This record gives sequence, structure tokens and C-alpha cells, in this order.
Amino acid sequence: MTPASPPDDNPLGEGLDQLPPPSSVLVIFGGTGNLSKLKLLPALYNLAHDGALPERFGLVAVAMDDLTDEQYRELVREAVTRNSRRPCDELVLETFLSTISFVSGGFEEDAAYAELAPRLKALDDRAGQRLNRIFYLSTAPRFFGTIIEQLGVHGLSDRSGSDVRVIVEKPFGTTKAEALALNARILKVLREEQVYRIDHYLGKETVQNLLALRFANGLFEPIWNRNHIQSVQITAGESVGVGGRAGYYDTSGALRDLVQNHLLQLLCNLAMEPPTTFTADDIRTEKVKVLRAITPIDPDRIEEIAVRGRYGPGSIGGEEVRGYLEEPDVPETSTTETFVALRLEVDTWRWAGVPFYIRTGKRISRKLTEIAVTLKPVPHNAFDGAVVEPNQIVFSIQPDEHVSIKLAAKVPGSGMNLRPVTMDFSYGTAFLSASPEAYERLITDAMRGDATLFTRADEVEAQWTVMDPILTAWGRSSAPPDEYPAGSSGPRTARRILLPGDRWRAI
Repeated sequence: MTPASPPDDNPLGEGLDQLPPPSSVLVIFGGTGNLSKLKLLPALYNLAHDGALPERFGLVAVAMDDLTDEQYRELVREAVTRNSRRPCDELVLETFLSTISFVSGGFEEDAAYAELAPRLKALDDRAGQRLNRIFYLSTAPRFFGTIIEQLGVHGLSDRSGSDVRVIVEKPFGTTKAEALALNARILKVLREEQVYRIDHYLGKETVQNLLALRFANGLFEPIWNRNHIQSVQITAGESVGVGGRAGYYDTSGALRDLVQNHLLQLLCNLAMEPPTTFTADDIRTEKVKVLRAITPIDPDRIEEIAVRGRYGPGSIGGEEVRGYLEEPDVPETSTTETFVALRLEVDTWRWAGVPFYIRTGKRISRKLTEIAVTLKPVPHNAFDGAVVEPNQIVFSIQPDEHVSIKLAAKVPGSGMNLRPVTMDFSYGTAFLSASPEAYERLITDAMRGDATLFTRADEVEAQWTVMDPILTAWGRSSAPPDEYPAGSSGPRTARRILLPGDRWRAI
């Protein structure tokens, strides 16, 4: 597909990848669900707008809704118009809609796959070639194994002359045992290189830029170790509550929903060793080493390194909001956590003794995702008692993507007075271009066959190895989570896991 008009010349955009991926068809199982409407369909439209979809491209949605092709296209039109990151161009949208068809059927039913197969063959015939096939499982996790098995039964899991890949959404299991069982089930049908386990945080530019800043700049890598770094804080705060997701969230909780996947991935990107090459397997191998080096957690000492909380009634943005237990569909007896704070250690030569603090919560005062690296204080303060705050490097991931460095500088005047100042790098300013949405990058990578930003089987299992002892300890405890008022920074008890001299950054 081609854009309606050529992009504006941007001298700062030199090196940006503009080559579209190979000719492909994307099949979205769950094409009428919230993820599809909010993220996937707008992402595909924006790729079409940028000319970043393959020249020969088809989109097939599979869902249990009883819709015709035209009715589904209208659903797509509404989803894109409402949720696209840019205003819709009617010509681009009409061209994109012309690539779309819909298959109605249950994910466990043979009929859906029997109808899907000729649809895919028709797209091959129209293109005059065998298109690569990407199956995106945007469904409830209980269907992951079933869909992949059905693809195998109906001869859709592999074919000569083109590539077949499957993108699997999170959550990938709810315990290590479940993740192992799901991996075993999937790998009976697919080869590991066909499986793309998605974590949308890895598609964010700032997350990827962690690797660029560390391994392409002599400024950072020499200090990226226990000799110079005091602590690391990874924070993901959300001002929203559970909304209409209580049915899912109450069986998941903050640890499974964010820490096990997104935040551990951020830790890996920050702590990994330089890979031999920047290829998918070399990068993922280094991340697995980090996960395996995290000091095993003793469930009997969980209070020393972990805090769980639950939001109560409070105020956000001047609006009174209810507590978690008052949310619709949340059981009165629920002990699910909406806040988690952890202190982890990576037991390697580079990181021994450096605390990694992880914190996430719902109904926090504002939306914020960041990584803050605090350097050790200067060894000698010669400024007549002036307070010299440690340097910090902060990677802001949302709502804005930028990197800042906090330095000490002299205040103008006759005295030697110091105060912190900040140096900022912003993506929008530096490249005169808005960063693409994470799903745009990840869908494109899957079409290209680049698995760098997707998780491997052993990586998922290693993540669950870290989390399982915490789940075990909380599962056998009868104590409810510590309550915090909505609109705050979380429970006060989160301070107890901090080492002497450390403090949480303000949210």
C-alpha cells in the first residue's frame, strides 16, 4: 500500500527505516475485541498512512460475531477514526478497508478454519504469489493453545514457499507451570522461530533506546555497574482503576498484569550485558542471563522485599473515585493487589549489591512509566556544606518519551550555591516526528521476521521463576493488601523495602 502523499522531507529523519515488509496477510483472531479496536486496527491504518504496509497485503479478522465483510469494515472505520494517533485521510482509509475481510466462527470450531483456508488462498491468487501469513492471537488466553492446534489440524501452521508466524498476546500463563504447559502445547505444532510472544512495552522507542544509549555511547557504558550506580527504580503508575476489566483483573492482579512481563523486561534491557551481535537470539540470550541471575526469593522472607497494596476511595484530578472493593464485579472477599513494590537484586559481577526497585499501581496520582538510574554520590564534597544531589539518568517511557540527565550546577551569583539542573532529549524534538505506536513497530517486525522485541520460550519461563515465590507467599497469607487512597503514590508501607539512604521518586 502507498501513502496518500509523500512524507515531508525531514533532514533529521535520515536513517529512519522506510522499506515496507514482504508481501503478507495478517489474520487477527479476536478482530472485534477491545485490543483490536483500540490498538491493532489503528496501528495498521497508521502503517498504511506511512506506506509501511506491504505492497501486497490482506487483513482477515476472525471472531464469533455474526458480521459480513462490509459490516466489519464499518467497525474498522469507526475504530480507526476514534483511536488513530493522527487524523484519518479518507483515501488512505478507503484503500486500507479494501484489503479487509471477515470470517465468523468460534475459535474451537472447525468451520471457522475451513472458511479461513480458502480466504487465504484467494489472497494468494489475487497477489500472484504465496503471501507470508501472520496469525495474531488477540483473544482470551484460554484459546491460545486451541487456535494453534487448529491451525495445525487444518494445515495452516506451515507451508512451503512462504513464512508462517504466530503472534501470541499476554498473559502467557499465570504461573510457571502454566507457562511450561502452554509452551509445550504450542511447540508441538510450531517451531520456536515461528512464535512471537508479544510484550508491547518492548515496542516503545525509549525502551529500545536503552540499548542504543548504553552500547553506542562511551559516556554511559563505563559507569553502568555497581561501582558507580547506587540504585535503579522502575515505576509504572496508572491513574485509572480497573474499569470494565474487573473480571480479568481480579484473577490476575498487578504482579501478573505488569511486573511479570513489562517491568521485568525493562529490568532486562537495563541490566543485560552487551550482546555479541544485535540479532534476536543474541539479545534474548543476554536477557535470559539477567533473569536467571536475579537472587531467588525466599517466600518466608517476603515482607523484606515485597509490598502489595489495594486502592481505596480517594480523589484523582478533583474527582472522587471509589475503592477497588467497590468496583463492579469485584468480590467483597477479594485479596487481589492493585499495587506492587519489589526490591530485586541481580547477582552478577556488574550488579552485585545494587537494588532494583520495581513499583506499579492503579489509581496512582498520575500516569507515569519511567526508569531512574541513580549514581553514587561524589566521594568528597568540597563545596562548604552545599548539598550535592547524586546524578540521575531518567528514561521516561510514558506519557512522553524522553531521556533526561540530572546534574549539579552553580547558581549565578557571587556564592558557590549549587542546584540540580536537567538535560533533556525528546524524540519529538530531535527527529521532528512523533514516535510510532508500539504495536506499529511490533506488527511490522513480525511481518519482517525480526523477533528481537519478542520474548523467547526460556525467557518467559525465567520470568515466572522470579515471580512464582512471591505468588506462593501471598497465596498462603490471609492478610489483605495494604490500603492506599486513590490519587496517592501507593501505600506508606512501600518504604519498608528501601535500603538505608534510598527513597522513592515522587510520582
